Amino acid sequence: MKPTILVVDDEQSIRSSLRDLLQDEGYGVELDENGEDCLARFQGDSEAPVDAVLLDVWLPKMDGLEVLKSIKRLQPNLPVIMLSGHGNIDTAVTATKNGAYHFVEKPFSEETLLLTLSNALRQTKLEQENVKLRASVQRIQHKVVGNSPSFLKMMEQIDRVASSDAWVLIHGENGTGKESVAHLIHNNSGRKEGPFVEVNCAAIPEELIESELFGHEKGAFTGATARKIGKFDQANGGTLFLDEIADMSLKTQAKMLRVLQEQRFERVGGNRTITVNVRVIAASNKNLGEEISTGRFREDLYYRLNVLQLDVPPLREREGDVALLVPFFMDYFSTTLGHRPKRISKEALAILQQYQWPGNIRELKNIVERMMIMVSKEEIEVEHIPPALLQAVGRKAPNSLTPDLATLAPAGTSYRDARDAFERHYLRTMLEQHGWNISKTAEAISLERSNLHKKIKQLGIEMS
Repeated sequence: MKPTILVVDDEQSIRSSLRDLLQDEGYGVELDENGEDCLARFQGDSEAPVDAVLLDVWLPKMDGLEVLKSIKRLQPNLPVIMLSGHGNIDTAVTATKNGAYHFVEKPFSEETLLLTLSNALRQTKLEQENVKLRASVQRIQHKVVGNSPSFLKMMEQIDRVASSDAWVLIHGENGTGKESVAHLIHNNSGRKEGPFVEVNCAAIPEELIESELFGHEKGAFTGATARKIGKFDQANGGTLFLDEIADMSLKTQAKMLRVLQEQRFERVGGNRTITVNVRVIAASNKNLGEEISTGRFREDLYYRLNVLQLDVPPLREREGDVALLVPFFMDYFSTTLGHRPKRISKEALAILQQYQWPGNIRELKNIVERMMIMVSKEEIEVEHIPPALLQAVGRKAPNSLTPDLATLAPAGTSYRDARDAFERHYLRTMLEQHGWNISKTAEAISLERSNLHKKIKQLGIEMS
């Protein structure tokens, strides 16, 4: 469908000439002669059905800069191009600060105006596509996959928890997917249209966490050059996910308890009380009972957070789910990394299923990503599985750097032939580990790239 352009100008001749010009270029055109009529289009629940606005700066009653502010407040992503016959630098700067895409002086060149409009529409389209792409990637990234009894039990609990607005405490080992579970709860709740805001309590220095959570006013401390909106404020109407809650200091825990109870707070350095409506989902990999007994976590905060508790099982207790997760992550990385789709051999998959996965889903995801990047073949085989993982399940790595000497150099083999056999085996193993990338392999084994090329040719190593 062709884009529709709204022209707002108090001069009939300008409106008519712009209408003719834009219609000749295939655009749909809407016309308004003042700011009040323009803004009337943006009232109500639906967005104005226009794709861009050409807005005169000098309008009766309400000037164009005021109209611009109102448009950007009501429809922030709509491109607005300002037009002025009395343009100056200050006006152009003010318009740009208020969100105008560009500033064009009258009398304008038709080519310049059409090019500016085309660029504005193209940029807006790209931004919209990027937003959709990021949302799609996030949905895939936080998708939970499984079919084991422990996984299905967790999904039943998530369904019950999501339908409530009660606060949730998620417990699970590192890497089990607590963040993805929190996303799933939010996306299936009545707050799914609201924001989902994450805070990693372990990653924020203690002296900054209050500012991060509650925000601060300008001048509240050294370096506070402007007001900052905190995570609680950002999550208003939605969900606040507090990851690794046990790593929060006792001082911050005390302030957090008061905010959670009252849903009110003041920014650091401020005295205005801000009221929010936030659902809190907290997560921890630590045993909070033990943290309470040692005095590292407040018992009253624990009971405030622990309205509903949800345990995420470790991957070793999810029998059969590895066989589903491996192809899922392979498809995910094929899409996000732009690699050709790959498959995995039955034997390689069976070995991955035998492993205990102490790092849980995060470790599995990292292993799959590594193999998708490093393996140039279309099928991932046993030889491509990291040696440490093979060793953990009692399997000897193919092409190990400590091969069977009898196989490598049988009795009667000359010293020179045995040396060549070892070099061939060593170089082939290192090339495989680095995805057959000559430069990376040469750097890893401290050999000049040209010398590695000569060795490969000399030893008759076939490049994969």
